[in-house]
Amino acid sequence: MYYVKEETTKTYEEKKSKFIAYLTSYENFDSMMKRLREENPKGRHFVYAYRYLNEFNQIVENCSDDGEPKGTSGKPSLNVLAGNELINSAVIIVRYFGGIKLGTGGLVRAYSDAVNLVISNSELHLYQKLDTVSLELEYPLLSKVEYILNELDINVSNKEFKSNVVLTLSLTSLQLESLKQMIPREVNIII
Repeated sequence: MYYVKEETTKTYEEKKSKFIAYLTSYENFDSMMKRLREENPKGRHFVYAYRYLNEFNQIVENCSDDGEPKGTSGKPSLNVLAGNELINSAVIIVRYFGGIKLGTGGLVRAYSDAVNLVISNSELHLYQKLDTVSLELEYPLLSKVEYILNELDINVSNKEFKSNVVLTLSLTSLQLESLKQMIPREVNIII
C-alpha cells in the first residue's frame, strides 16, 4: 500500500471540459475541499474520493458524484485510488463544463483518466505500519542511543527526563529487529 505526503495537481481535458485533479493526504481533505470551492467559484462539480486506515487498521473509503450522474465520477475515482493501492489519501476533481455532454461512459473515462494522471505525477510512499516502543536508559547512554536511532532512521516521538531517560519511538517491525541487535544491553526496551 502507498500514500502521498504532498499535494499534486494535474488537468485533464476532454471535449472542452476541464477535469482538474488534486491529490493530497487524507488529513488535508477537508481544508483542501474548502479552499478549492473558494478558488474555483465557476467549477461545476467537486467530485471526491478518499481511502484511509482507521484505528482498527481497516480501510475506510468514501466518494461523491457531486451532481454528476450516479456512479459516473466518484466511484470510478475511488476505483483508481484502490487500484493503485493508495491509502490515507484523497482526490478531488474540479470539473469545468465545456458545453459538450460526454455521456456516462465518457464521464467514467474522463474522471478515471484525470485521477490516473495526477497519481502518475505524484510521489508515492510505501506505507508501513508503525509500532510504538519505549526505551529506558541512563543519561550517559543517551548520545550513543540517539546516534543508533538516527542511523536506523527511527522517529523519536517523545523524550522524558526523569531518574532515567525514557524515549518513545515510532518504528516498523524491521526497524525494531535492527534496533534490538544494535542497542546496548543496559537499555531496557518496553514493548
